[in-house]
Amino acid sequence: MKNKIIKGVLSGSVMTILFACNSKMDKVVDKEEIKKEIQAKEDEYAKLYNTGEVKNIGYYADDATTFYQNKAPLVGKAAIVEFLKSDLDSNTNIISFKTNEVFPSNDGNQVVEIGYYKVLDSANTAINTGNYMVLFEKRNGKYVSVREMSASDMPIQ
Repeated sequence: MKNKIIKGVLSGSVMTILFACNSKMDKVVDKEEIKKEIQAKEDEYAKLYNTGEVKNIGYYADDATTFYQNKAPLVGKAAIVEFLKSDLDSNTNIISFKTNEVFPSNDGNQVVEIGYYKVLDSANTAINTGNYMVLFEKRNGKYVSVREMSASDMPIQ
């Protein structure tokens, strides 16, 4: 009798573990689809920046923090948008972004993006290029940037 109870408990435990593992495996994160979604966000960001419409930018979470070169961190969407507006007041640069890699969490709710940026002046000359990392988090069904940083690959002058 004891053997049957022990075998029953062990069988039940094994089945529970198998079902738990299978339910986690059912959720497949499509890395390529996420990469397309993130690139679309980068394209929208560039379009809004390049047309001077940064007030409408939906890229950042309200509690986002961004780390620009040679500046204190900008904390909060409002501070980031104000910085972008002041940046636009002093130039007519064109920016573009290319998503190189994405690293989604197992559930797809967070994504780290590694990308490349290019800034052109009005004569179409590259005045800054470099790499960036962004941590996106899915909120209300959409990815928003919660942390980002960039590094120029151009020589210091």
